[in-house]
Amino acid sequence: MRRSRVAVAQIAPVLGDVHKNLALHERVAREAIAQAANLLIFPELSLTGYFLKDQVPSVALTEGAALLDPLRGLSQRIAMVVGFVEEGSGHRFHNAAAYLEGGEVRHIHRKVYLPTYGIFDEQRYLAAGGAVRAFETALGRLAILICEDMWHPAAAGIAAWDGAEILICPSASPGRGPGAGQPFQNASTWERVVRAYGDLFTCYVLYANRVGYEDGACFWGGSEVVGPTGETVEKAAYLEEALVVAELDPGALRRARIANPLLRDERLELTQRELARILRLRERAAGGQVD
Repeated sequence: MRRSRVAVAQIAPVLGDVHKNLALHERVAREAIAQAANLLIFPELSLTGYFLKDQVPSVALTEGAALLDPLRGLSQRIAMVVGFVEEGSGHRFHNAAAYLEGGEVRHIHRKVYLPTYGIFDEQRYLAAGGAVRAFETALGRLAILICEDMWHPAAAGIAAWDGAEILICPSASPGRGPGAGQPFQNASTWERVVRAYGDLFTCYVLYANRVGYEDGACFWGGSEVVGPTGETVEKAAYLEEALVVAELDPGALRRARIANPLLRDERLELTQRELARILRLRERAAGGQVD
């Protein structure tokens, strides 16, 4: 990891209007470049809006889509993470986040956990991703987890065990429940999660949540840059569009991992063995069928 300056874009995308959202991305990218940022993070489905339902096929893009060319061009000046609906082989659609750097799409994370509870119905319209990977960049080794992925600690663990120094979470979190000091109850839950992961996995966590309203839901914002000891480095206001800029210090990461060598001491062979045992028990309980 090298010293870098990151920008987190807390924006309000327009539902279903990729062209208008693309123009917003270009404007924000130029603002981040003017603030000497090296990396820009957009929220989940930032090019499309969240509650797409049957609009999914009409807003989907392939990795090589010409519509992404302006962002590829800007990525020669600033690396960025952009949320979109990806159309893959067999016309499968994924809630995806692309990492662009040096004029290219260098990595795509496809959301692994698609929520189907409460107001969420992603699995009806989208296919689940099947991998969590850290990847090399000019800034260091990164990993992306999209919103619900972060609610599954094993996903964050896999990213950290795969060497991630910076964990990026694009999110579209609608507010739920009355908050105490925050606009909604789940805002405080999110804050505990991202700070705990920074501390436990001794990595930087970049949480980019959107704002605005869709389909009666209010997205609360509160985007955050968390350091490798779980401290808040920078935080956006709730419910307002913002561009949060923060410095990432490789020295702080080094000091955290020396003081708290949990990654060094992780026993992955034990984890693998115990997971295999649990899967065997589940197969047995299901009569030979894995859930």
